[in-house]
Order: sequence, then structure tokens, then C-alpha cells
Amino acid sequence: MLSRVADSLYWMARNLERSENNARVLDVQLINMLEANDTEVLNRDWEEVLEITASLADYQVQYPNLKSEEIIHYVAFEPGNFNSLVNCMTYARENARATRDIIPEGVWEGLNRFYLELPAVRRNEFTIQEIQNFLNTITMTSMTAQGVIESTMTRGVPYSFIKIGKWLERAEKTARILNVICEKARKEKQGSVNHHYYWLAALRLVNGYDAYIKEFPPKMNAMHVLHFIIEEERFPRSIRYCVDHVMETIRKLEKGEVHHYSERLFHLLETIQQEISDFNLEAMAMEELMGFLDHFQNRCIQVSRIFSETYYLIEPIEIK
Repeated sequence: MLSRVADSLYWMARNLERSENNARVLDVQLINMLEANDTEVLNRDWEEVLEITASLADYQVQYPNLKSEEIIHYVAFEPGNFNSLVNCMTYARENARATRDIIPEGVWEGLNRFYLELPAVRRNEFTIQEIQNFLNTITMTSMTAQGVIESTMTRGVPYSFIKIGKWLERAEKTARILNVICEKARKEKQGSVNHHYYWLAALRLVNGYDAYIKEFPPKMNAMHVLHFIIEEERFPRSIRYCVDHVMETIRKLEKGEVHHYSERLFHLLETIQQEISDFNLEAMAMEELMGFLDHFQNRCIQVSRIFSETYYLIEPIEIK
């Protein structure tokens, strides 16, 4: 398979996963906006939406204040925001178009349908219901595309590049979400009732509330939530699960062998797996946990760079 084709498959998967994750983040915040009665807390939450979607620095260059309408537009539609939902879905569609002869037809049709319907979406004046419908369309488009891939695509090299992009993007986003939530919790006094709100938000942001509540009683215990999102090997959005599946997929791609060109990649992934195995949440202060999550996000950037170098892909654009 040509390296440019592999690159398109990899980034199609990453942008599709990124758009779904960012749509969910914005949707959770819109729900919080309806429930919150503290303006100061709500403004902080909007800032954290920008942090999770990797858009805060660029937003602050253009806008002096945090206004919900401006933030919604910036995260969802802004052409100059590399991580906006419209841009991510457009990038995914362009990568799908470049690989139409490889991916299932249903994936291309779904992404192209979304793209063709974009001109009808109101981008400057919208109601909360309209923006929630738009976010739901993105989520369903992404989930449908992933379902078509899982149910119809042969488990060959193209499938492997798609899965690696998906798991790597998901791992980085999960760590980013947890880091932001931990920073919020750290600023609160011990025993604050807001802690329940924060850990519930973390589960909603990673789409893990239903899975968590089936494993634990309906009580937001911080340690249980953190263990579940970081270490639970059965939860498909946990950091451990994502890293293990990146490693498993690369092993299958290389038929279980370590070659001279893939040695650095295997070594890095084995190091990350060992760091997760050595992770001891009970012995960590909140600052140490946040340091671990920062370190893991940097590891994801390293993996993306070395993966691209290993398979001669186009140099990736790093998330700020």
C-alpha cells in the first residue's frame, strides 16, 4: 500500500474520532449550561471546553471574552480553527475521498452526505436545539462510519492504519479530558459537593457513564472513576485499552516481528505500557496525577511522530 494512502486512512480515522469527541464535549457543556445556576462556574466550564478541544490559545487571540455564542461558533464552525467540528469532518471526508477504492462504500457515502448538507446549517444564528441536532448528526455519522468499518472491512493493512489512528486519537483525548477535570477538582476545597459534578462530567465527556454505572454503584467516587477511565482494560475508551490496542494492531501489522525500521516504535509503546502498569493512583497527589496525564499526552505526540516516520507518512500536525 502506498504511504500516501496509508496516511489518508490514518488521518481519516483521527479526524473522525476527533470530531465525535469534540462534538460530545460541546454537547455535554450545553446540557450543563441548562443546569448551572452559577455564572462564574459556567464561564470556567466554557474555558475548559476550549482547552479540551485544543482551541483555547487561538480563541483568545481573536476574542477578548468568554461568550457562549462565540465559543459554540468557534468550536463548531470557525474556518480558522484547525480543530473545529466542520474542519475535522471536512478533513475526514477529503481523506475518505482519496481512499474510496479501499474503504467500504458506506463510509464514503456517510461522510460525503454530511459534507453536502453542510451549506444548509445555520452558522451565525442558531438555537440550542439546532446546535444539539448538528452535534448529534456528527456523532451518528462518526459512529455509523466506524460501525460500517467494523462490520464489513477485511482485517488487512488498510484496516490496521484506520484502527491505529482511532485508538491513538482516543487515548490522547481521554488524557486531555481527565487533565482538565483534575485541574477543576484540584481548585475546589476538599469535600466540596462540586466533586460529584466533576467526576460525572468526566464520565459523560468520555462517553463512559453507562458503562461505569453498570460496574459500580450509582455514586461518583473519584478513585473509582479515575481507575475506570485510566486503567480499566475492558472499557474501550480507557487509556490502557487504547494503548494496548495500538500495540496489538501494530504487532499484527508487523506479523509479530520487530524489524530495524519499527524498533523505535515498539520500544516506545512498550515503555508507555510499562508506565501505565507502574501507575499507582492511590499513592499520587492530584498534582502528580496531572503530571502523569501531561506526560502521557506528550507520549501520544511522540507515538504519532514516530509512527509517521516508521511508515513514511506525511509529517503530522501536532495538537497545541
